[in-house]
Amino acid sequence: MIHNFTTDHQVNHRSIRQFKDQPLTTEQLTTIYEAARHTSSSMFLQQFSILRLTDPKKRAAVREISKQPYVGAEGELLIFIADLYRNQQIRHQLGNDGGRLHTTDIFMQAAEDTILALQNALTAAESMGLGGVVLGSIKNDPEKLIQVLDLPKMTFPILGLQVGVPNQEPQLKPRLPLNQITFNDNYPRDFKLSSLKEYDQTVTTYYDLRDANKRIDSFTKQINGDKLNNHQTSRDKLLQALHDQGLALN
Repeated sequence: MIHNFTTDHQVNHRSIRQFKDQPLTTEQLTTIYEAARHTSSSMFLQQFSILRLTDPKKRAAVREISKQPYVGAEGELLIFIADLYRNQQIRHQLGNDGGRLHTTDIFMQAAEDTILALQNALTAAESMGLGGVVLGSIKNDPEKLIQVLDLPKMTFPILGLQVGVPNQEPQLKPRLPLNQITFNDNYPRDFKLSSLKEYDQTVTTYYDLRDANKRIDSFTKQINGDKLNNHQTSRDKLLQALHDQGLALN
């Protein structure tokens, strides 16, 4: 592997969930926004927006939805939104209809733009010595979240990003080996559970040595457990919430 400042901090990424009660400077926020703004965009449609939450009531409401005490506590709370409203308004105000904006294809492009922008924003934050955590949990109740954020139709909150000055130094979480996720030309179908035995031991050790939230779950036990067992959750409302927002209708 080639080592430089960028690659070293990318492969040493750790999710930070505890932040100092220290606001980001205008320059730091602007840098994060600019990194997101210059992200690759499918078809140059630029279909994302960032909503910064400073209202304590809204931050508390997002925390309640997420069911994680650190969400909206210290640090900046940014919501990354797939935004087709702006392009719909452009078309309407130029005397046209919404065209393909209601299709799954265009929504997927918006979602991709949004996710890429968040990753660029996080990389920029980490390059300045800040830390962050990506929040998929904001979609635990997508309908309520849309109400809390007062979002118009043709928009959808994809992910949250909490970012700030780190107040913890967590261990580096072990990832799947390269030979399990990178292939040449053809996807192999001869997967064997035994090929993950060593990785399972590494993951078990990682959880066993953590300072908090100790668990002794191997990777394969987690995949075979409650995370993916059949059960109803509020996240099952995602498709209906998308449709209610006028998105992915076909």
